[in-house]
Amino acid sequence: MQRRTLIAAAGGLAAPLVFRHAALGADPIKVVSIHDASGGLDIYGKPMIACVDFAAEEINAAGGLLGRPVQVINYDPQSNIQLYTQFATQAATRDKAAAVHGGITSASREAIRPVLKRYNTLYFYNTQYEGGVCDRNCFCTGSTPAQNVQRLVPHIMQKWGKKVYIVAADYNYGQITSKWVTKFFREGGGDAVAVDFFPLDVTNFGPAIQKIQAAKPDVVVSALVGGAHVSFYRQWAAAGMKSRIPMASTTFGGGNESLLLSPEEGDGIVCAFSYFQEVDSPVNRAFLDRLRAKLGANTPYLGGELAMRSYVGMQLWAEGVRKAGSIDRTKVIEALGSGISVDGPPGRTTLDSKTNHVTLDVYVAEVKNRGFNVLQHFPNSPPSDTQSVCDLQKEPNANRQVVVDVRI
Repeated sequence: MQRRTLIAAAGGLAAPLVFRHAALGADPIKVVSIHDASGGLDIYGKPMIACVDFAAEEINAAGGLLGRPVQVINYDPQSNIQLYTQFATQAATRDKAAAVHGGITSASREAIRPVLKRYNTLYFYNTQYEGGVCDRNCFCTGSTPAQNVQRLVPHIMQKWGKKVYIVAADYNYGQITSKWVTKFFREGGGDAVAVDFFPLDVTNFGPAIQKIQAAKPDVVVSALVGGAHVSFYRQWAAAGMKSRIPMASTTFGGGNESLLLSPEEGDGIVCAFSYFQEVDSPVNRAFLDRLRAKLGANTPYLGGELAMRSYVGMQLWAEGVRKAGSIDRTKVIEALGSGISVDGPPGRTTLDSKTNHVTLDVYVAEVKNRGFNVLQHFPNSPPSDTQSVCDLQKEPNANRQVVVDVRI
C-alpha cells in the first residue's frame, strides 16, 4: 500500500545521481504523492505517479533544492476515499512532508484538502476539475471549465450543430461540468436536449444509448470518468452510433482511454485539455525524449493533461522553494503568490495569486489512431470561473470550495 523511493536514476545513470545526492547531503526534502496505482482510477493515477517521480529526478539532477535532494514518498489510495484521508494524515504527521501532490477526483481532493489545511502542510491538486476551490494552502494546477469547456463547445457547435446530449459522471465534477456545457451551448444559440448521470461503477450503457438514439442530438458530450465508464465508448461504437452522431468529451484522454479503444471505437472523438502528448513544440519534444530515455519501454503515454499537470505542479512547487529560499510553508506560499511561471511542455503556466489556480494554454484535439491530432491552440487562458468566486488577496484565510453559479 505504500512505496518509499529516494529518486535515483536507473541503469547507467544510477551511480552519478547517487554521487550527486551524497554531495547534496543526507537530509532529503520529502514530497508525498497520493495517486491511485490500483483501483478504478488507476488509469489516471499511474501516469501521474510516473511524472511526479520524473519531475523530482530532474530537480535532483539539476542540483536539488537548497542543497538537498527531493525524496518522493508514493502512497496508493486504491481509489478508496478513506485511504486518501489516512495517507494525507501520514504525510503531514509522520512524514513531515514539505508538500503533498495528490488526488484525482474532486471527492479525493476534498478528503485530502481539509486534513492538510489542519496540519499546515502545503497541497498541490494537479488535476483538471470543475473549479471553485478557494484555499490559500491549496494550489490547483489543472484546467477548469472556463478554460477547457469554453474552448471545446464553440469548436464542436461550429463543426456539428447546436443540439447536445450530455452524459456525465454522477459526482460534483460531472454535475457541475454538465452545467458549463449547457451554458456554453446556450450562449452559442444551442441547447442541451438531455443530461444523464452515471455512478462511477456503471458499465451497462445500453438504456442510455437507446435514449440518445431517440433524442437525435447533433452531438454527444461526455464527462464520464474512470475505467468502468470506458464501456460507454465501446458500447456506443458497437451499437453503430459512432457513424451517426459525433462525440466530444471533457475527460476522454485524461486516463489514456484512447489506448484502450480500437481506432474504430475511438477515432473522431474531440477533446480539450491543457496538454496533449502530440503538442508540437521544441520544449515538449525535448521533454518526451528525456522521459523515453529514462523509462524506455515503461514510458507512459501522456494523452491528456493529468500526468503533465503533475509534472508542472512539481516544477511550480520547486520554483516556489527556490524563490523563498526555504521549504517553510508560509514563505513558499508567499513566493508562489508572486506570479511564478514555468515554461514547460504544455507551454507557459503562470500561478494566479488571486485564486491559487493557473493561467495556461488550452488545446482542442481529435482522437486519431489511439493518439490525438491537435486542431487548435489557445494560449494564456485564465481561470476566470474561479476568479469570479475567489479572491485570496482579500480573504487569505478562505478554506472552501465554492460551486460557481453557472447561469443556464
